[in-house]
Amino acid sequence: MKTENEAIDTETVVAFEKSFRGRVVLPDDEDYDECRRVWNGMIDRYPAMIAQCAGVADVIASVNFARENDLLIAVKAGGHNAAGNAVCDNGLVIDCSPMTAVRVDPGTRTVRVEPGVTMGDLDHETQAFGLATPGGTVSTTGVAGLTLGGGWGWLSRRFGLTIDNLRSVDVVTATGELVHASEDENPDLFWGIRGGGGNFGIVTSFEFDCHEVGPMVLGGMVIHPFEDAADLLRFHREFTADMPDECCCYAAIMTAPPAPFLPEAVHGTKVAALAPFYSGPIETGEELLQPLRDFGEPIVDQVQPMPYAALQQMLDEPQAPGYRNYWKSQLVDPLPDDAIDMVVERAGTLPSPMSQLVLEHLGGAISRVEPDATAYRNRNAAFSFNVFSRWEDPAEDETHVSWAREFHAAMEPFATEGVAVNFLSQEGDERVRAAYGDNYDLLVDVKDAYDPENRFRMNQNITPSARADGGASHERV
Repeated sequence: MKTENEAIDTETVVAFEKSFRGRVVLPDDEDYDECRRVWNGMIDRYPAMIAQCAGVADVIASVNFARENDLLIAVKAGGHNAAGNAVCDNGLVIDCSPMTAVRVDPGTRTVRVEPGVTMGDLDHETQAFGLATPGGTVSTTGVAGLTLGGGWGWLSRRFGLTIDNLRSVDVVTATGELVHASEDENPDLFWGIRGGGGNFGIVTSFEFDCHEVGPMVLGGMVIHPFEDAADLLRFHREFTADMPDECCCYAAIMTAPPAPFLPEAVHGTKVAALAPFYSGPIETGEELLQPLRDFGEPIVDQVQPMPYAALQQMLDEPQAPGYRNYWKSQLVDPLPDDAIDMVVERAGTLPSPMSQLVLEHLGGAISRVEPDATAYRNRNAAFSFNVFSRWEDPAEDETHVSWAREFHAAMEPFATEGVAVNFLSQEGDERVRAAYGDNYDLLVDVKDAYDPENRFRMNQNITPSARADGGASHERV
């Protein structure tokens, strides 16, 4: 047996490669550096091996190989998560990104996807039939990680979280067994999968319900001068208070990009923006959104009918891969005036033109599911308040991380106790417990049943009871 920090002997690796249908990438391979990279450029880890899986058999073989050689496992699907848990030092990355099959059944309005599928892939296939599954606001986000952490997007106020639309999964467990989980089969695992992250195994197939959406929806951005940010956030608070489920509206403070739809004089200046979305009849949406478009004196109003798939790609460019990212997030109720004033004051110190503050609109169907119905518990918050710090120069890491942490600390008096697990960086057990609240102990029971040795621990980890006092851990940033 090998420990995480010992080299694997050549014969063992060669034997594994011969049994593997995909590709095994090793540190000496020319494209090793490219294969170990993930979306967050801040993550710089060096795995001993990367197993690029071609199918379920490869996933099973990889899990068995890691267990037999006592290798730390990291699981990569979309690789988009800010925490960077898709790659590890010295261990085995089980890379499911080559597994990208999508199969839509328009008759039953369901879709099955493999773990390497992105939201863009999913939308492309489902929209061919006028269907969609709620999830994501960036099309390059992986469906697997998004779903396992709960998952929300533009449609979630109407149709719930991504997990609320999940019908079944196939999971490779820590023992290398492929099991099916649904409400009727292995219901404990299915409960834990819906929000419990990658703690219980590797999901090789997701089956979702779909809904009739589009192909045309109403959405876009309305951008205002930064001087109007406080008034805009107050308006946003009131405007979203009575909104129907078909409508969702995000708010943000950011630096205006050098985009052709913005006047040149605005480029590089701070701005405040609202991003409304309406998935019902266009005429009804236009009437509903008119007060938002009439408010103040916007720099630009881009709200218009557009294909749903295009709306899903609207925020892709600001989230391009390779930059350094550090996130702090918390679930909040509608912000009082003093909180809004504090946010605007601190937003004046954005340390990078790529950093943003984003208020994501929740509620609606999300809140109508009982907190213990799935592992994802924190359903009653109105918004997620996110500090997205983003920059290029590694020498500036401390500046940007500190800024995000200080902003988050200043917001704590206005926050609920919860946080969405998908928005956590490496923040320690206390924040993981905050994400699961009263569901945490039940999740430990599921962990004990399916991964008692904590093989799957490169995640927001739920520590099995047998290892609660001495289990392995990995670095926290």
